Amino acid sequence: VINGLTNEYHPCQILTDILTFEEHCGPITGKTVAWVGDANNMAYTWIEAAKLLGFKLHFSSPKGYELDPALTLAGDHLKVFDDPVECCRGADLVTTDVWTSMGYEEENAVRREAFAKWQVNADSMAAANQGAVFMHCLPVRRNMIVTDEVIESPRSLVIPEAANREISAQVVLKRLLEGLG
Repeated sequence: VINGLTNEYHPCQILTDILTFEEHCGPITGKTVAWVGDANNMAYTWIEAAKLLGFKLHFSSPKGYELDPALTLAGDHLKVFDDPVECCRGADLVTTDVWTSMGYEEENAVRREAFAKWQVNADSMAAANQGAVFMHCLPVRRNMIVTDEVIESPRSLVIPEAANREISAQVVLKRLLEGLG
C-alpha cells in the first residue's frame, strides 16, 4: 500500500492532484492553486509543491486554524487570505479537504461551526478564473465542505483525481523499486 501520509504531509495525494490537473489543464507551473480549509497535511504539501514547481498557492482558513510557521516555506509562492472567496480570486484550481482530520474527531462540532464560511461553493468558483477546476481527494461531506453544485459540475475533477491515485501509487512504487536495484 502506497500512501505516504503523515500528520504533516501527504505527498502521494498531491502528486495525484498535480497529475490530474496537468492532464486536464496543462502544466501547473505559473498557475494559481487556491486551498480553502484546514492547515492540514494536504495544505503543507501544496505549499512545498508550489515552491518546487513554480506555481502560486493561495491559502485561507478560519482564525485558530492557520498555518504553522515552522511547516511553512518562506517565499512568494504562498499568499494567505482571511476571506475564502478572495483566496479563490484568480485561481486555476480550487481545492479543499476534510475540516476534521483523523485523530481530531472530538473537535468535529467546533470545527464545523468554525469552517462554515470555508465551504467551496458557487461564489468560490465564480471568483476563480474562467475554466478553473475543483478537486477534493474524497471522501467528502457534500453540502458541508463543498456544495453539490460544485462537485457535480463539469469543472469538478474529483472522479479523474480518484482514478489517478492508483497510477500515482504505481509510479511511486516503481521509482522506489528501481532505486533498490
